[in-house]
Amino acid sequence: MNRERRAIEATIEEEALADLDALASSAEGHASVCVHRESWHQGVVGIVASRLKDRVHRPVIVFAPGGAGEVRGSGRSIAGFHLRDALDLVSKREPGLILRFGGHAYAAGLSLRVADLPRFADAFEAVASAALTPEDLEQRCETDGELRPGELSIGLARRLRETVWGPGFPPPRFDESFRVADQRVVGRKHTRLTLARRGETFEAILFRHADPLPERVHAVFRPEVNQWQGAESLELVIEHWAPDP
Repeated sequence: MNRERRAIEATIEEEALADLDALASSAEGHASVCVHRESWHQGVVGIVASRLKDRVHRPVIVFAPGGAGEVRGSGRSIAGFHLRDALDLVSKREPGLILRFGGHAYAAGLSLRVADLPRFADAFEAVASAALTPEDLEQRCETDGELRPGELSIGLARRLRETVWGPGFPPPRFDESFRVADQRVVGRKHTRLTLARRGETFEAILFRHADPLPERVHAVFRPEVNQWQGAESLELVIEHWAPDP
């Protein structure tokens, strides 16, 4: 069942990204994204919305069929745009358009009549474009900088795992230059890496990327605890990377 869920999730994400590519050519300058297909599964639209939001750095709502002529959407938002309040404003401007909604600043859900999807997308875009500036829509990658030799350890990963993080208090992430000592594709779409810097080596994972990396990279990462067959080890989860000259 878990493999089936992941396959459905991956298919929806790929199809949604294809829709975004088409939207980008005809809708440049939009502040929000609403996507829908009849074949999508309600159970994973929230995960897909979160991943699309991370890629396009805009409020995203992904819709799937909800039965009885309705669609149900799951939305994720960026800093500076309160998603639940935005839906409330749309509901006040267009009475009867949204059948049900609820949520908070960063995540929300709603139901619409399927015929009202275009009208909702226009109304939601009007609210988003009025609230978000071009600067808000610029994706930034903020980190806590580099770690000194010996600081990047399983002990650090354990301490970070035991701390509660959330909106306004995100978990730390760091950036470093590494030599790519080894790399291999796992699960057909992820890359497992061995990274080296200043006499230390680290195991790392880069999700949803299967193309070869250059010999040197500058990477943004989170130190996490990898558990396998009862043993724990340090693993760097790569969030962003660029070639290191």
